[in-house]
Amino acid sequence: MSGRKIGNFVRLTASYIVLIALSIAALYPAVWILMASFRPGKSLYSKTLIPEQFTLAHYTELFTSPVYMFGTWYANTFKIAISSMLIGVVLTLLTSYAVSRFRFKARKTALSIVLILGMFPGFMSMIAIYLLLKEFHLLDTHMALILVYAAGAPLMGTFIAKGYLDTIPRSLDEAARIDGASNFGIFMKIILPLSRPMITYMALTQFVGPWVDFIFAKLILRTKENWTVAVGMWDMVNTMQNSNFTLFAAGAVMISIPIMILFAFLQRLLVDGLTAGASKG
Repeated sequence: MSGRKIGNFVRLTASYIVLIALSIAALYPAVWILMASFRPGKSLYSKTLIPEQFTLAHYTELFTSPVYMFGTWYANTFKIAISSMLIGVVLTLLTSYAVSRFRFKARKTALSIVLILGMFPGFMSMIAIYLLLKEFHLLDTHMALILVYAAGAPLMGTFIAKGYLDTIPRSLDEAARIDGASNFGIFMKIILPLSRPMITYMALTQFVGPWVDFIFAKLILRTKENWTVAVGMWDMVNTMQNSNFTLFAAGAVMISIPIMILFAFLQRLLVDGLTAGASKG
């Protein structure tokens, strides 16, 4: 075997070792949580990965216990995530369509502002948003979360969506205008059907954010009946007197199910939307 072949073999072997190690590091915690959700008792620690006995008692307790109200929190999170996703996707599409297809005086300035604002983490504005919501008497309401999540969507998705819309030929717009189509008609009948991969990507990212968010939901929501899943699960293990880790593991599995289903069925559109949107600025 020549030295070049030996070098290629060593690099290939090292690559597989690194990939296997990364896969184990990513999958082992998830498998541990899954197995812990079927383990009897309350302790998360176990001598073996696979429990000696399997039980569904923790999943049953999540939805039947009057203490945790997991079903209510789950429904609250669904309502907030879906509502903010729909509004956020519409706002992002309209913003990206405007900056992609029209040339106006403050276009570059608007794009620069969106880019700069997107660089700052969202929690920097938490105090200002809290005071603003307080003045409008929106504290401890789901509407407050929906408005904030949806309003922040264009900051994160405008540039990716604009890059995708730039790949759609302008000749289609011109042909539609010759036939008498308005800008809104072009947007609805041409841009939206051709932007399905990008819309899928934006919908997924906009759904996942509110679905798993804890910091802002904890700041705004004070009543237990209004909590989201993230806040409610934090309360499960907040104190030493209430440390039911196996119940927490069951809740974590329930949280992951909608996300896994969406990513599994929409994976192809997700990849197409992300790569196409990054191909042209």
